[in-house]
Amino acid sequence: MARGGSTLLEGFDRSGVGLHSGQTTRVRVLPAEAGERRYFVRTDLSGTPYIPAEVEAVRQTQLSTELATGDASVRTVEHLLAALAARGIDRARIEIDGPELPLLDGSAKHWIDAIDRAGQTESQTATVAYLDDPLWVRDGDAFVAALPSPELRLSYGIDFEARPIGNQWHSWTPLQEDFSQAIAPARTFGLAEDVDRLRSAGLIRGGSLENALVCDLQHWLNPPLRFANEPARHKILDLVGDLSLLGTIPVAHFIAYKASHRLHVRLTQRLRERGLSQHG
Repeated sequence: MARGGSTLLEGFDRSGVGLHSGQTTRVRVLPAEAGERRYFVRTDLSGTPYIPAEVEAVRQTQLSTELATGDASVRTVEHLLAALAARGIDRARIEIDGPELPLLDGSAKHWIDAIDRAGQTESQTATVAYLDDPLWVRDGDAFVAALPSPELRLSYGIDFEARPIGNQWHSWTPLQEDFSQAIAPARTFGLAEDVDRLRSAGLIRGGSLENALVCDLQHWLNPPLRFANEPARHKILDLVGDLSLLGTIPVAHFIAYKASHRLHVRLTQRLRERGLSQHG
């Protein structure tokens, strides 16, 4: 994963349907001015309110991460933020004309491809943060931990009764595999039996077999998979996006099991509170 201190050379835009809202929105990702960080602008609201892409702005984490400032919010930010973080882009103005980013194909592939085509400025010398002591959060048997490590690594395990998913793990380090090949193509996933319940709760109204992997208890409804363990890889994608709300992801070994956006964000908040050692 690239160091930070970079912004885009030119902007790009993408349109599509939001996973939960079902609304079609247009996103413009633009170079940021000097001194700015990554932030969203709701162009459809009066005053075009600004929403920082920082953990302090997290409002809720039910099946996605939502950021808010006052009455203005933006949801399902994790895939785009993960792609920006993977390329070391920590300065970007993200304009959106609705409440939720488009899901596109359910992965970060289209975002990372657009970033690579737009190009980016040379990374400035960046301070790298290291973790000195272990840190973790848990809920029952689900947890996210951060352990001191000489290199950045993310390991994720999931365990579902549904046979197509089952118990699977993936461990990834950017020093060995590029994000665009190993993590970005992995799509969001879900169980067919949960669809009606979630939609009645006002969620996944934009989900479909075109933008998410869906299975019943025995089979995938829309194969083929891009990886044998695509769901576990997608969870790493989500974790990268949520950790990037720190600004710069510290060098550590992050290990998660049966976790969620809520636990990702809780760990990110704890990391913000914890003083990390800094090295130039």
